Amino acid sequence: MKWTHTLLAAAAAAQLVFAGAAQAGSNLEEVKSAGVLKIGTEGTYAPFTYHDASGALVGFDVEIGQAVAEKIGVKAEFLEGKWDGLIAGLDANRYDAVINQVGITEERKQKYDFSEPYIASKAVLIVKADDDSIKSFEDLKGKKAAQSLTSNFGKLATASGAELVGTDGFDQSIQLVLTGRADATINDSLSFLDFKKQKPDAPVKIAAEKADADYSGIIIRKGEPELLDAINKALAEIKADGTYDAISQKYFGADVSK
Repeated sequence: MKWTHTLLAAAAAAQLVFAGAAQAGSNLEEVKSAGVLKIGTEGTYAPFTYHDASGALVGFDVEIGQAVAEKIGVKAEFLEGKWDGLIAGLDANRYDAVINQVGITEERKQKYDFSEPYIASKAVLIVKADDDSIKSFEDLKGKKAAQSLTSNFGKLATASGAELVGTDGFDQSIQLVLTGRADATINDSLSFLDFKKQKPDAPVKIAAEKADADYSGIIIRKGEPELLDAINKALAEIKADGTYDAISQKYFGADVSK
């Protein structure tokens, strides 16, 4: 009897594994059948995913998600959550994908699958518009750089020989440069483009940028190759037909795909 129970338990476990694999692999079919691509996002991270004055969920990532869903032939349904638990929501099957500026890292790729990159971010050196004394990262030696002290940007400024002026983030760093309390800030290219989009007359400019970029992708569960292929196909199509560029220009005034 013990052997019988063991065999039955093993058979049941095998059926569950098989059923789970089949369910994971057929997720695209389920998405199309439901007519909805469920997308996890924060809703509090402008200009990527946030609520406008009317309360509507908007942003670069939101419009990318809507465009991708449309190409797949379904509607986008957004489910909001805090960043700390956002990716874990995939494990709980709360949604089919997360679109929320999720950086593509080797660690994350061990557990999840990523689409092709859909946005790139670079470290840029920002100075006042009339400052011609700083043209490269090497020119920061002996200068004051406004930085979050523990950030990678702060470490880069220190490595370039700058004296750090501690800040709480991008907005404060830019203000210190504008008021002359700092000579420069090394920060994220996307944050700078968003700032200039909102305040085009602000007298600051990019003096230099790092060649290496960090990329974000649409993240899904592993074992769903059909869905991954459909998302990648949709991304390629919105880049080819001008949809991506229109969204990019709307939020950043530039092509942010590379």
